[in-house]
Amino acid sequence: MQAEHQHHVHGQGGHRHPVDFDPTAAGPDPFAPAASGSRPVRIGIGGPVGSGKTALTAALCRTLGAELELAVVTNDIYTTEDADFLRQAGVLDPGRIEAVQTGACPHTAIRDDITANLDAVERLQQRYASLDLVLVESGGDNLTAVFSRGLADVQVFVVDVAGGDKVPRKGGPGVTTADLLVVNKVDLAERVGADMAVMLADAHRMRGELAVLAQSLTEDPAASAAADWVRRQVAEHRAAVGPSAE
Repeated sequence: MQAEHQHHVHGQGGHRHPVDFDPTAAGPDPFAPAASGSRPVRIGIGGPVGSGKTALTAALCRTLGAELELAVVTNDIYTTEDADFLRQAGVLDPGRIEAVQTGACPHTAIRDDITANLDAVERLQQRYASLDLVLVESGGDNLTAVFSRGLADVQVFVVDVAGGDKVPRKGGPGVTTADLLVVNKVDLAERVGADMAVMLADAHRMRGELAVLAQSLTEDPAASAAADWVRRQVAEHRAAVGPSAE
């Protein structure tokens, strides 16, 4: 029974159906991408502690690393634990992973003063001139944690069923405004007493037309639906900025 949750979302009518984001349209983005055709698209990945941000980042690196030039910036308060995990997991060449130590609540470095993250992105761009994509993973934060659009072109917000099916209806900018909401670890729903029908219906109600995706990295380690969404963001960014001048 658990496998039926994989890569599915729930609509208001109570019927399960394939992931319902339109692959031809991204969520609203009031800020145009940078003018330089050589700049990679930057995707922010945020969410509460333990929701699975690093696991999703690792899965995207494994799935997309052979087809896209990509790199990662991780954020931790006092350590480089997430970057160390990605390096040890071998998901990318170690030089493609930069760590930022925020020294304060994670949202300070992804929203309030993004200098350290921009510096990390710049180092990666100098190291790898042909980058298509930079994933910027936030440290674990609360439901208000959103990325500055000066740092991330689009944002993914990750919640998990272990937090309870009430999380989407609690709202907060992370849930309501991120371009993609990922409801993670759906294979655990029955074990933790989370009602997926309620959780996903609430997510749709709170987000309107913005994309919602439910996944289990246990059942799909490649994060296939999320990877498809990321591919679309890269393609749309390329189309928006035009061919590189190089």
